[in-house]
Amino acid sequence: MIDLRLLREDPDRVRASQRARGEDVDLVDALLSADERRRSSGSRYDELRNEQKTLGKQIPKAQGDEKAALLQRTKVLADEVKAADAEQGAAKEEADQLVRRLANLIDPAAPIGGEEDFVTLEEIGTPRDFAAEGFEPRDHVELGQILGAIDMERGAKVAGSRSYYLTGVGALLELALVNMAINQATAAGFTPMITPALVRPAAMDGTGFLGQAAENVYYLEDDERYLVGTSEVPLAAYHMDEIIDADKLPLRYAGYSSCFRREAGTYGKDTRGIIRVHQFEKVEMFVFTTPEEAEAEHRRLLQWEKDFLNALDLPYRVIDLASGDLGASAARKFDIEAWVPTQGKYREVTSTSNCTEYQARRLSIRMREDGNKVRPLATLNGTLVAVPRVIVAILENHQQADGSVVVPEALRPYLGGRTVLEPVK
Repeated sequence: MIDLRLLREDPDRVRASQRARGEDVDLVDALLSADERRRSSGSRYDELRNEQKTLGKQIPKAQGDEKAALLQRTKVLADEVKAADAEQGAAKEEADQLVRRLANLIDPAAPIGGEEDFVTLEEIGTPRDFAAEGFEPRDHVELGQILGAIDMERGAKVAGSRSYYLTGVGALLELALVNMAINQATAAGFTPMITPALVRPAAMDGTGFLGQAAENVYYLEDDERYLVGTSEVPLAAYHMDEIIDADKLPLRYAGYSSCFRREAGTYGKDTRGIIRVHQFEKVEMFVFTTPEEAEAEHRRLLQWEKDFLNALDLPYRVIDLASGDLGASAARKFDIEAWVPTQGKYREVTSTSNCTEYQARRLSIRMREDGNKVRPLATLNGTLVAVPRVIVAILENHQQADGSVVVPEALRPYLGGRTVLEPVK
């Protein structure tokens, strides 16, 4: 949630943020109205309660007509108190619902526009010229078959479309990437975590995934549980309803989990291979820090993502997402897109978001500083490795003419020293 005090003091800034996101601007005025009704009815309730207390002291001392009048007033006052309390409760409920629909304020430095209006911050590495090397690159599906690493056919037979098996060196490659990511994260001071894949509604809603992203979330109605689409959700909720001492910040966690996404609205997109699937494994970085340090921490998360991809010798670019392409919780978001040779374009492999105080307010996570001062902290997240897409990038960028794939040097210790993935016989 955003700070209601900021909304009251500078509603135009909130309107501008909603407009830049392509979200409902009228929501701002509806919330202002509900908040004003809540505050005025609360004041009215307090005034009436004070009058009740005053009458309670006057009645024992009064006599005759005066006492009768005071008693009559107490009856009327009881109804007025009840009505004011009901009005206050209704206005509060409406305001609470509306503020949870309002997206985070965008960072003033974020580009304005839609999905295609991102700004490229840098390009790292040079895509290979396969034509100059004398062969046509195979895509990851064909390479996966040659290496005995990916089985799409049986994945679809068992689990339906957008499902797959990683087999042989494919399974080993996933485990190697996860271990490499966890090792890098722990070396950087992150606490490794294996997180729940099922969460309560409060955790999913608190991180902001039941708004615009709700259509992609799996819900188990009988159990009132959600399957997470990222370990960001259980990591964010880990300190839900807690107060953390400021001197313990930043708290950095690296969560490994399965991720589940319905991929609603993507009919016909990436139907071949493992770029867009219903289940995949991921290592996610998550940070709790002070609001003042959040921007610098965001840059650190981006650098850790770059370090990982640099170690894998993958060409990529870093983009600054435009306002209309941000999730509801993110004030600013950087994506890293790796080059996919057979598609001739960059595809997202990691992202990192600065969510400022938005998630912390929703999850009631605060920091204590200067002895007793308590206020919301900031949360940030960043993907260290989303396994299937990085496998795609490794196979396609490091393939050889015979269908073998050179293993990046940094990954070799996690693959038992293999230098090359060889075609199966």
